[in-house]
Amino acid sequence: FEEPTFLQPTPNDHTSQFNTAKMGRVRTKTVKKSAKVIIERYYPKLTLDFETNKRICDEIAVIASKRLRNKIAGYTTHLMKRIQRGPVRGISFKLQEEERERKDQYVPEVSALDYTQNESGQLEIDSETKDLLKHLGFDSIPVNVTQVTQNNPNER
Repeated sequence: FEEPTFLQPTPNDHTSQFNTAKMGRVRTKTVKKSAKVIIERYYPKLTLDFETNKRICDEIAVIASKRLRNKIAGYTTHLMKRIQRGPVRGISFKLQEEERERKDQYVPEVSALDYTQNESGQLEIDSETKDLLKHLGFDSIPVNVTQVTQNNPNER
């Protein structure tokens, strides 16, 4: 028995094909808030390992069900991995604040505008930077304007 051609799926017929893309999960406000509070209060105890974080959540919090505990521990682990890459919005803990303060208070040993440290006695800058220095009132600094070169990565 041959199926009529108008019933056979075409390559662009999306209704006949299964969607193989996996949908994401929704995290409730309860899970997100709980994970953030746990990180803020117990950051030094937490790790990048789900199993460890699950046990810590068990010890430090009264969570109604295993399923909710696992969701909170999973999101906590996810946030801990994000924190390793940089600050995370909505989470503030002592170590992160100290790191931010340290970066804010940083003073370089040699100023970028100190032209006496250079062999030529002039700063190597582009024309835009020269205009910026002039606008800020640093036009007395001796500068050498150079052409900007683009560093293009190798083509594949």
